[in-house]
Order: sequence, then structure tokens, then C-alpha cells
Amino acid sequence: MSTHQEESTGNPQPPPSISLSQIQALLKTKDDTSRFTGLALLKSVLDNSEGIRQDEETVVQLWSSISPKFLDRLIKTGSKTRCESSKKDTKEMLNLAVSVIHTFTRLLPDSSKREEALVRKVPSLTRAILHSSDETTELILQALVSITSFPEGAREFMEIEDISPLTEVAPTHPEALQVLSFAWLHAQNTSQDSAALRNKIDNTIQQLVSSFKGTDGVTLLEFLGSFLYHADPEVIPQHPKWLDGIISFIRRLVTSRPTPEARYAYTTLSSSLLQVYPTQASHLLFSPAPSEEKSLPFLLTNLVLIDIRSTCPTLLTDLNTPTYTRTSRRIASGYDILSSFIGFLLKSLDDDGPFVMDPDLLLKLQKSISETMFVTVEYLRDRWDASVAGAMGLHPDARSGQTHTSSGSRLTLAWDSADDSADDDPLVLAAVRAMAIWVREDESSALRKEATGLVDMLLELYKSSREKKLDFRPAVLVALEGLLDAKKGKELLLANDAWTILASDLLDIFRRTGTGNNEPEAARGIEIVRILLQIVETEDSGTKEAWMDVITHVAAWYGPETEQSATVYECQVAVLQLCASLLANSSPGMRKRYSHSTSAIFGIASQLRQKIGDDPTFREQLDDVLATIGPLR
Repeated sequence: MSTHQEESTGNPQPPPSISLSQIQALLKTKDDTSRFTGLALLKSVLDNSEGIRQDEETVVQLWSSISPKFLDRLIKTGSKTRCESSKKDTKEMLNLAVSVIHTFTRLLPDSSKREEALVRKVPSLTRAILHSSDETTELILQALVSITSFPEGAREFMEIEDISPLTEVAPTHPEALQVLSFAWLHAQNTSQDSAALRNKIDNTIQQLVSSFKGTDGVTLLEFLGSFLYHADPEVIPQHPKWLDGIISFIRRLVTSRPTPEARYAYTTLSSSLLQVYPTQASHLLFSPAPSEEKSLPFLLTNLVLIDIRSTCPTLLTDLNTPTYTRTSRRIASGYDILSSFIGFLLKSLDDDGPFVMDPDLLLKLQKSISETMFVTVEYLRDRWDASVAGAMGLHPDARSGQTHTSSGSRLTLAWDSADDSADDDPLVLAAVRAMAIWVREDESSALRKEATGLVDMLLELYKSSREKKLDFRPAVLVALEGLLDAKKGKELLLANDAWTILASDLLDIFRRTGTGNNEPEAARGIEIVRILLQIVETEDSGTKEAWMDVITHVAAWYGPETEQSATVYECQVAVLQLCASLLANSSPGMRKRYSHSTSAIFGIASQLRQKIGDDPTFREQLDDVLATIGPLR
């Protein structure tokens, strides 16, 4: 092994004039005093010799020279409570052992960090936290973060029965939460017992809530929001008792003057809670407490709306900055909160329940939401133009493409994110979803007119949605349903090939319902039929020839081969209702040309009528289909 005597210019203390081989000899002796001396010398050399720190092979050899049992003994001895006379000595043992381990977690290659010699230090380091000074605790946690960032270290951490030392220092040491995050997210991929892991996570979060009492809880909320966002549903606690405590933290932040960090924390966590616990979280976040003058639902929603309106105008300029990921996550979460609030509000009105808030406050929010949606429409238009279109209404053939110059290849027209296009941006999906719900439910002619300028974008997003990508289709269908009620809404949809795009998707879904039982797809098919039916029934000139392609494809269907769920049957019945409407609105000459297909569809409806049995709703709908199609054969 080479001996390095280089000094780090940034450290005033020169390295000791001793060779590495001498240090290794001290570390390998059986005498603990010599070992301790060797460890102290090694720490000094590593701190002051940049050349050694950069020499990976030397670092690995030095680490292998240290006895793992000796390090464990130092940590154990330093963690014991002793009389004052010996307390200083034992603390020095602990501090040195921790300092050495911390240094090697920064210098060792990744392969060595996954080996047993380092991984096995996790339990003793965790136990030592409560016996350490703040400075040493910081080093322990940084070392644990490094070790648990690998599956082996995370697995070792998850085997510890008592992690209360970690949860107790979490309020003052955010790295403790990072250790938990690494451990849990790795464990969900390797654990054979999801229920046990779920219970452990549940108990730990309860401990954290208790530990954070008396604090603002910002770091806890941010940690929990991130974990719930990334966690596998199987390991997320199902009926958490800590939910009320978490909502209390959110309430305190919302009702105070939240800092940017607090705003990010309560926004992202509220969104995650609404996704994971839709019923419980909606009730806790959107049901006002009787004693509150301005309730949590109003304050939370209003703050989210203000945040969206103030941030959207600058989002495009920040697209390729390091801060965009965090900003877009916050704003996307804000849109998700808004969508959930609107849904909760609509449900409470449908159920004739009590008002979510004072009517005057509700009117203020309605106005604020509408203003926010105008800003959202403008943002989406600009974002889409930057990503794909180049300019509103620009023909696809003239859109962005590669141009090759002497300085290299670059995109023309578009000035989008260097990493993600608009159809890969969760913020765009969240914005479209919130805008779609409000456009459909608010019945504002001005907003609907403004939103019709997004028809080309919405249909492009619909086409781009596929497996392993963001699925815009449900949100787009909601938006299109609202836009059909806008002036010239139907004309704009048809001008942008809405019929072709939606009918093609519907027919694919319909074909698969014969052999499958995919309820989400069937539900989407029902929504498509609702839009296409509205187009057919409001077309003054009758059914267009191109639309009759639906008749041809449905007529070729063989019918369901297996028992289906109610949602799938509903989709099949809806498609037959669409066929009946197309035929009823077609010209006599067109009906004659499609007479064979009409007879086939009549037979399919009769077969399905027998298949679904005595369900009164489906039976009545199919009777109407048969009554409509029968005379047209």
C-alpha cells in the first residue's frame, strides 16, 4: 500500500508523521489502547490528507484494518451511563467510533457500504443516539442515512425492535426522518410480510406525532407527505389513529402565517392524505369545526387558490430551473386539493347535507376558484404551446421538430422542459383535472368559452395517454362534457377529430369487454358514450356517414363470453344505446345500407337482454334499444 503524506490545504492541522502501515499495525493489535491510538491517528490522517481520501483502494484497505467488534465495543461502552469521573473518557470513545464510521460512510465505495462490516453497525448506532451530544447525534444520523440508502442497510434497520431513540430526536434532527424514509421505501420492495411492515410504519408515525407535539411539525408533515406519495398502497396504514393529530398540525400552520417551507409541507401532505384516505381526510380537512370563525376548509382552499394564482404566471420561466420540481409538486398538490374540495362540496350538496361553510365564504371561494381557473387555462395553453404546438392552432405538420445546424441539433418552435414534456408533467394532469371539474360543474359561459381554446390540447393529451404514462383520459372526458355546453363547443370538438379519437377508444374498450372484466376501462367507455350521445342528439343534419363506423364495428361483436360486472354490463348497454341513437338519426338511405349491421346489433341486444337477467335498469334500457332498432331493420 502506498503511504500518502499529502496535506489538505483547507485544514490547519498537519497530518501526523506516521505511515499508514504503522497505523494499520496499531489497529490490528490485540491491545485496546493501541487500537484506540491507531483509530485516533487514522481519523486525523483521513481528515487532513485529501490524497488518501480520494484513493478508493486505500480507503477500503484502511476500513478492513479496523476490527468491527472493537468499534462495537467502543460504541457500547460510550453509550453506558457511568459516574462523572469516567463519563468523559467513555464519551470520547463513543465520539471517536462514531466519527470514524461517519468518515468511512462518506469515503467508501457503494459496494463496501452494502457489506456486513458497515451494515451491522446500524443497531448500535441507533441505540447510541440517546447517549450522544447533538454534534455526535448529527454524525450518527448522517451515517445512518448513508447506510440505509442501500437495501442491505435498510433491511438491517427494519429489524431493530426499538427505534424510539430515532423518533425522539426527529424534531430537532430532520435526518432521522430521512433514515425512516429510506428504510421504509426499501423495505416495501423486499418485505415478505406487508401487514407487519404496515403495522410497524403505523406505530412509528404515531411515535413521531407524539415526539413533535409542541413544535410546528413542518419537517414531519413534509416527510409524511413524501412517504405517502411514494409508498406502495400495501404498506400504508389503513386505519391510522394519528390522522387527527396530523390534521391538527395542518390546522395550526394554515391559521398562522405560513412560511414557504410550511406552505409546501401542508399542501403536499394534504394532497397525499386526500389520495390515500379520501373519505377520512376529506371529512377532516373540509368539514368545519363549530368554534372556528374562518374554518379550515375555507382557509386551506383559499391559501391554495392564492398560491396557484401567484405561481402559475412564472411556472413557464422556471421550467428548466432546479426549483421547478419542488414548485410544481406544490402547485400540483394544490390543484389536487382543489379537485377534492369541489368533489366534497358537490357530494355534500347532492346528499342534502349541511353547508361545508358559511354561504358568504362559499361565494367568495366560488369567485376565487373561477379566477384561478382562468389563470389555469392560460397557463395550460402556454405550457402546451411551449411543449408541442409552438403556437395556438398551429397545424401538427408545422410543429416542433429537429433542426440540424453547425452547432448541433435543436428543437424548433418549442421551448419546453429539457427533461419532461407536458404530457409527462404531473402538474399539467392535476391542473387539467381541477379545471375539468369546474368547467363542467360551474356552468360559467365565460370560462367555458375560454376553455374551448384548449380543445386541441385536451384531445392530444387523450391520445398520448397510455400504459406507463400519465393517464389524462378521465380528466379530458370530464372537460369535454362541460365544453359541449359552450357556444360552438361541439363544432370545435368535431373540428379537432374528437369523434374519431373517442369512438376509436370506445370500440377498443367494447371489444375487450367480451372477454375481460376491466371496470376502469368500462367506466371510461360509459363516459365516452355520454359525450358521443350528446353530439349525435344535437346534430341537426342527422348522423354523419363517418359516424356509422361505430355501427359496423359493434355489429361484428360476438357478445360477452363470461359473466360480467355491473359496470361492464353498463358499458355494453351504453354502446348499444349509442348505436340506437345513430340509427334513429340516420337518413333512410343510410339505414338501408346498414340494414345487415342493424339486424346484427338487434341480435346482440337480445342476447345481452337474456344475459343480464332481472336487473330492472339494464332491462328497461335494452328494451328501449330493441324498440328503437327493431323497426329500422
